Amino acid sequence: MPEAAGAAEPECSGVVVVGDVMIDVSVEAGSLALGGDVRGEVRVRPGGTGANTAVWAASEGARVTLFGRVGDDLPGRLLAEALAERGVDCRLAVDSAARTGTMLVVRQEGERSMIADRGANALLSPADLPDRLRAHAMLVSGYLLFDPGSEPAAMAALGRAEADLVGVEAASWPLLRDYGRERFLEATAGANVLLANEREAEIMANGPRERLTERYEHVFVKEGPRGARYGCDGRWIHRSAEVAGPVRDTTGAGDAFAGALLAALAAGTGPAAALARACGAGARAAITLDTWPEPAG
Repeated sequence: MPEAAGAAEPECSGVVVVGDVMIDVSVEAGSLALGGDVRGEVRVRPGGTGANTAVWAASEGARVTLFGRVGDDLPGRLLAEALAERGVDCRLAVDSAARTGTMLVVRQEGERSMIADRGANALLSPADLPDRLRAHAMLVSGYLLFDPGSEPAAMAALGRAEADLVGVEAASWPLLRDYGRERFLEATAGANVLLANEREAEIMANGPRERLTERYEHVFVKEGPRGARYGCDGRWIHRSAEVAGPVRDTTGAGDAFAGALLAALAAGTGPAAALARACGAGARAAITLDTWPEPAG
């Protein structure tokens, strides 16, 4: 397994991601019967918002370092190997007492339900991170912030960031609502980039979404098939996603958006052009059943 986090301080990376590393188990069936057996499709694949974002950023040509935590088990080893194969510099702490996190996604009659067992992700600690997180662009997952076990690590990551662009993504509107708007704004005082979807932006703005640009220098609001908005200084730039086919699965589309966005911004691309690239990556993820892009070559 690649070198554990905290063991050595990495050189300045193009993109640094601090977030979840998980196994995704996707189940699709026409109907589910309690106590009975049904036929369906079950897919097991690497995932986690941190891992997904890192892989998409690497696929866009960025030099990426990922910090996270996995169990000392087969899923953890497979995830580390898969990330390294995609060009991600893995700095994963290995937990001998906790299992690697797993996300169960169940699709039934057009509806999607998700059950998260965060496992070792919930135990990510400040000790798993170096004293300095140097990058051109950095993203901290809101899922870390919303879990009491990993919240100190998220706060430490934001406090140790040495980057021109320090981003945080709102992750989940129910978790954001429960965590609290004011608490989130206070916890992310060190960030100058916000990624959110429309529902999350509404909760955070508590009024016109333009208010968010008064708190964060750069605001990116995802609007599903309609694309996304970039906000700065009270104004918005809109770009539409060009979906080349029917939407099959939106799982991981937001992570694809984030990874492509970070890679573009870290390379010096302007926000409007970076937004267009991010929308394109999100669209590609949504029309497939894979949360990771096809490997190069």
